[in-house]
Amino acid sequence: MGKRKQLSSVAMKEARKSVAVAKLNNCPTSPRKMRLVADLIRGMEVAKALYVLKHSGKEASIRMEKLLMSALSNWETKNEGVSVDEANLVVQLISVDGGRMLKRVQPAPQGRAHRVRKRSNHVTIVVGEQAEAPVVTEVIEAK
Repeated sequence: MGKRKQLSSVAMKEARKSVAVAKLNNCPTSPRKMRLVADLIRGMEVAKALYVLKHSGKEASIRMEKLLMSALSNWETKNEGVSVDEANLVVQLISVDGGRMLKRVQPAPQGRAHRVRKRSNHVTIVVGEQAEAPVVTEVIEAK
């Protein structure tokens, strides 16, 4: 391996160390319903996101809360000796994709049949430290 590739590899490993990923595959909830819950917590601090999920009335929030706890556990495993409370963790990325679809048949009037599609989804959460905004020390004077 060349020096440039090796330096790039080391930089990528360091970048991956500050984030943790958790995935939930084939969750038996429709992607549309899961996206409503995902939109609630996207970009939130982890403690606030857990509070919102715990007090949400939607069924999908139960699974999402479990997944977020798994991502936190993964982050703790990667960063031993650092407390989750001290780190300023944020839900950096959350994506909900369609999973496999179970196709069933439901009887309809006059001997016909309608197709029922039972949808599922795949959810991916990335938790990491919040990038702090750069502090501007110069003040631009208005003319």
